[in-house]
Amino acid sequence: MSLGATTKTERPVAVGAVLAGGAGRRIGGAKATLELAARPLISYPLEAVAEAGLEPVVVAKRDSQLPPLDCPVIREPDRPRHPLCGVLAALRHAMARPVVVVGCDMPFASARLLAWLGSAPERLVVPSVDNRLQPLLARYGDELTPALETALANEEAMQRTVESLRPRVVAEAELAQFGNPQRLCFNVNTPADLEEALRLLEPAGD
Repeated sequence: MSLGATTKTERPVAVGAVLAGGAGRRIGGAKATLELAARPLISYPLEAVAEAGLEPVVVAKRDSQLPPLDCPVIREPDRPRHPLCGVLAALRHAMARPVVVVGCDMPFASARLLAWLGSAPERLVVPSVDNRLQPLLARYGDELTPALETALANEEAMQRTVESLRPRVVAEAELAQFGNPQRLCFNVNTPADLEEALRLLEPAGD
């Protein structure tokens, strides 16, 4: 049976898309190749995607710096620099299957959380931490593509776009079943964040 094919009792295999198209200006370079505990930063969410049973892909721009990878790399458009470029590129690759996106700078997104997002029935499922949605750790259904394309054409803010689509919001109380919500959604934007991520790896329990 080809990947993504289904029987009457099976759901399609969701795509786990690790987004790596950002410029990384605040940290001085490509996040995907940053080392965290002697490993490329991108290797952490990729490992979680694989453990979750999702189909792993990396979405990046043509000029994005990436380490050697053992999964397909989907090239998003060069312009604009907007996270929706990566989300839409993943949805087109998925061919009507759901997509779970996770930023390449999110080393603590757990496999259990990603698997749960992949199996969710809602078209859009987004965690919320500190009353802020986390659209780069979320589940997107193919039916959202037209609305997302319109938002990208207008270069609307990611938060505003997701809020307008009335997602199922996973609040911290529910998110806690998968681990510490702050840790699960931690992302590396600055050198100080990278130091904090190294601290959080010791110990590395969820």
